[in-house]
Amino acid sequence: MRKLIVPSVALIVALAVGIPGALGRPAETGITASKIVVGGTFPESGPASAYAPIAPAMKAYFAYINSRKGPDGKRGVYGRQINFIYYDDGYNPANTVQLTRKLVEEDKVFAIVGQLGTEPVLAVRPYLNQQKVPEVLVSTGATEFGAEWKQYPWTIGWEPDYIAEGRLFGLQIKKNQSGKKIAVLYQNDAYGRDYLYGLKTALGSSYSKANIVAEEPYEVTAADVRSQMAKIKASGADVFLIFATPKFAIQSYAFGKALGFNPSTIYINHVSATAAYLKIAVGAAGAAYVNGSLSIGYLKDPSSPAQQKDPAVVDYKRILAKYEASADPTDQLNMYGFAKAETFVQALYKAGKNPTRASLMKALLSLNLKNRFLLPGVVQKTSAKDHFIISQMQLQRFSGGVWSKVGPLVQARPR
Repeated sequence: MRKLIVPSVALIVALAVGIPGALGRPAETGITASKIVVGGTFPESGPASAYAPIAPAMKAYFAYINSRKGPDGKRGVYGRQINFIYYDDGYNPANTVQLTRKLVEEDKVFAIVGQLGTEPVLAVRPYLNQQKVPEVLVSTGATEFGAEWKQYPWTIGWEPDYIAEGRLFGLQIKKNQSGKKIAVLYQNDAYGRDYLYGLKTALGSSYSKANIVAEEPYEVTAADVRSQMAKIKASGADVFLIFATPKFAIQSYAFGKALGFNPSTIYINHVSATAAYLKIAVGAAGAAYVNGSLSIGYLKDPSSPAQQKDPAVVDYKRILAKYEASADPTDQLNMYGFAKAETFVQALYKAGKNPTRASLMKALLSLNLKNRFLLPGVVQKTSAKDHFIISQMQLQRFSGGVWSKVGPLVQARPR
């Protein structure tokens, strides 16, 4: 009998050791003692391919984190290398669903990080929350990703939300262009409608009805916005707001100029307002037409002559040159990718030496941190009931190929 019992006990112990977490804390998917696997989908092609630099920039920053020694004296985060996998979904929600399932079910990611696009992210949010996979720092300012946390506790955004930005534009219009006729071009989905809602909230119902003379939606699958711009020109508006992705934002300048539409003031949403995009618009419509455009900022700008000696900008350029040498160092989308990746690294440290998906979410909901790639004074701050990580922004004006600040940093979303 003794001869039978001893081998059986040994066998049980061997099996238990072979099962992750059998004798201790259950193992988390996508994480080992030496690595953590994360991923996302991004529009490397398709109608929003102008955002293609973001994912490679994130990967470059993670490569830097993996190579340097951190505050814990180890490479990576607590000795774990960050393996970032991303796929091109073409800004097509159907592709996003398929590729997100691949990331979760085949690649076994710990978390989805930085996934881009309002409609693509909305398409996979129910699935990821059902699976309890963190869907964090999504690359969209749609308000749903901060406001609907009770229903979707595993999802959180990052950048300033679109309603808050539209609200800031509305306040500026009432203050500086009071009584002027207003025209709006917007993407016909949750992305564009958030901006329009924020604008009207700030203007008020009666002011909006009296002064908004054109609201022209476009479909993201459309070839161009020529017909919308013709209607906007015919409206006689003096203030023009562009709530569009880069391709259509640039077209709106080009068609506006060609049609003889000459508003005194143009506001453009920040996701289409990098200096690189506006320089393309200058090439299409002329400097005189584009100069004076207003937007908001919250990131440092590597194209700004005034920021070239900023330590974070210097570091950014050095890291980008080493890990993504073909990237344009003046393109703010690369800075965006760095800043987002840095927030994830900060949260990962905060999640503890043995992070779980739950501890990552807890870390992201107790932030009170600066990020060296954000404008001075911007603080990443959250709580259990406040899921909007960045709520500060600064009005800025484009002229001579660069953006310059207009006024102070403001809290655009009342806390």
